[in-house]
Amino acid sequence: MTTANAIFALGTLISWVGWIMGATALFTIFKLTFDNVGLDSKRNMRSLMISGLIAGLSLLATAILPMHAATKDATGFRVPLVWFVMPYSAWLGVYCLFMGAYRSVQAFLGIDKDDRIERMKSCGIWLLVTVAFVWLYRGDPANKITILTGGLWLVPQTMFAIVFLAAAGMAAMVIAGRSTKTRGYAKTIVTQAALLAGSVVFGLPFAFLVITSFKEDKDMSSPNGIVWIPKVQQTVPYFDKKKPLYEGQFQGETVQGTPIETNPDGSIKIDIIKPMAIRGTTFVAAKAALKEVPRDIPIVSGKTNGIEFEGKVIEEMDDGHRRVAFLKPASLAGKEQVFAPAEVENVRHVGLRFQNYTDAIQFLPPETHSGLVYLKNTLILVVMSVLGTILSSSIVAYAFSRMRFPGREAMFAVLLSTMMLPAAVTLLPQFLIFRTLGWIDTLYPLWVPAFFASAFNVFLLRQFFKGIPMELEDAAKIDGCTYLKTFWSVMLPQIKPALAVIAVWTFMGAWNNFMGPLIYVNSPENMPLSYALQLFQGDRTNEPGLLMAFATLCIVPVLAVFFFAQRYFIEGVTLSGLGGR
Repeated sequence: MTTANAIFALGTLISWVGWIMGATALFTIFKLTFDNVGLDSKRNMRSLMISGLIAGLSLLATAILPMHAATKDATGFRVPLVWFVMPYSAWLGVYCLFMGAYRSVQAFLGIDKDDRIERMKSCGIWLLVTVAFVWLYRGDPANKITILTGGLWLVPQTMFAIVFLAAAGMAAMVIAGRSTKTRGYAKTIVTQAALLAGSVVFGLPFAFLVITSFKEDKDMSSPNGIVWIPKVQQTVPYFDKKKPLYEGQFQGETVQGTPIETNPDGSIKIDIIKPMAIRGTTFVAAKAALKEVPRDIPIVSGKTNGIEFEGKVIEEMDDGHRRVAFLKPASLAGKEQVFAPAEVENVRHVGLRFQNYTDAIQFLPPETHSGLVYLKNTLILVVMSVLGTILSSSIVAYAFSRMRFPGREAMFAVLLSTMMLPAAVTLLPQFLIFRTLGWIDTLYPLWVPAFFASAFNVFLLRQFFKGIPMELEDAAKIDGCTYLKTFWSVMLPQIKPALAVIAVWTFMGAWNNFMGPLIYVNSPENMPLSYALQLFQGDRTNEPGLLMAFATLCIVPVLAVFFFAQRYFIEGVTLSGLGGR
C-alpha cells in the first residue's frame, strides 16, 4: 500500500462524505421551502448549517489533497472510486472500529447519564474486539492491504442530468411527505407520480431488452453510453454480376446462396448463406431451378474533390477498401471510385432493425421449424401443468377440508411436512423413477408430477374450502348431489379467485422452467423455449441483438398473460401471506 494510494483513498472517502452531506443539506432546504408546516425551523437550520459546513470542508479537502490518479485524455467531471482488497480480519476490524465510533457518538448525544454510560460500555466492547481483529491481522505476515484506485468520468451533460434528477427526487419526496398531511388532489397526484416514477425505473431493463433487440451491432456499445434510439443502415437492392445471389430449394426449404463453381453440365454449386442454421452447407442445382435475387448493399457518404456525395458500396475489397457507385449528386451519378474505409461514412437513419428477429429464427435448427417445435413443447408443458395442478390440488384440498376419514389430520401434517424437503433431496430419486419408466428425453417428467398435487396449493385451497359455509354443501346433499357433484358444481365455483391465482403462478413456473428440461431432455425436438434460449445464448453470445430478439420472442406470451391477469398476480401475493391476510 503506497502513500499515494492511501492519500487517494482518504480523499475519495472524504469526497463521498462531502457529497452525501451536500445532498442532506439540499434535502433540508427543500423541507424548509416546501414542508414548513409544523416543522422545527431552528433544528433544521442547525442541521443545514452543520451539513453544509461538513460538505464544504470535505470538498475543500478533496481539492487540496494530491489525488490526481486519472486518465489524462479524459474530459469532464471525475467521480473518484476506491476499493480495499484485504483479508476478512481487516474487514471485521474496520467494521468493529466503525461501530465503536458510532457508539461513542451516541454516548456523546445521550439523553441522560445512565444512557451515556451504557453507550460508552458498548463502545469499549467494540474497540476491544477491534484490537483482537488487528492482532489477528498482524499475526499473519502474508496479510496485506491493497488499494485499488480509479475514477468514473462523466461528461457535463450526464453530470447535470444526475444532479437535476437527484434534486427533483428530493423535491418529490418532500412534497409527497407534505401531501400525506393533506387531502384531495395533491395526495393523489403525488402518489400517482411516485408510482409512475417507480414503473419507469423498474421498466428500464425491459426497455433496454426491447430496444437492443432492434439495434445494429454498431449501436451495441458506444463511448457516449447506452444508445436508446437505434439507427439502421440505409441500403438499396443490387444485382451483383461478379458475385450473384441465387435463391433455390434445398431439402424442401427455400435457401439463398452464392455460386462456388459451375459444373460442365451447366449445374451450379451453391454455398448457402440463408437460413443461418445451415450456413456454409453446399448443394448442386440446375441453373434453371435457381432464381437470381438482389442483395442489400449499404449506402455511404463522403467527399471527393470537394464535392459531397452519396453512393452504394458495390464491392468490399480484401484490403478494406470499398468500391462505391455514386448516386448523388447528379453530376457523379453512374461513376465509380475506390475509397479507403476512413474516407466514407455509412448513411444511417433512426429506425428499427427488424432483421434481428428473422435472423434469430433462422439460426434455429431446421428440425425445429423456425422455433415452432419449442413453442409447441412449451405449450404442452404449460397446459398440462396448469390442468394437473388445479385438478389434483383442488380434489385433495376438498377431501382434507370436507370429508372425514381416519388419520386425516395426520396425513395432512405429513403432506405439509414435504414442503420442508429441499428439491435437491428428491432430485435423484425422481430421476431414477423416470429412468425406470423410460421417460428420459420425453416431456412426461415435466408435467406428469403436476397431477399429484402440491402441498402449498393444497393448503391454500383447503383454507378456502373451509371458509365456505357448510349450509351450502348441506343444501346440495339434500338435492341429491354426490360428493363429486357437490365438489364440481357447488364448491369449485366458489374458489375461482384462488384457482386463478394458482393457474397464473403455475403457468409462470412451467413457462420459465429450465432445470427440469436440462435434466430430462436431450434432443432438440423435445426442448421448451427456456432450454432453447439457454442454448441460443451459448451459440450467439457475441451477437446481443439476436439474443435479445430471441429473448423478446420468448417472453411475449408471458407479457400477454401478465397484462390480462394482473389482478390475479396481485391476489397471488395477497393469498400467499405477503399481503397481511
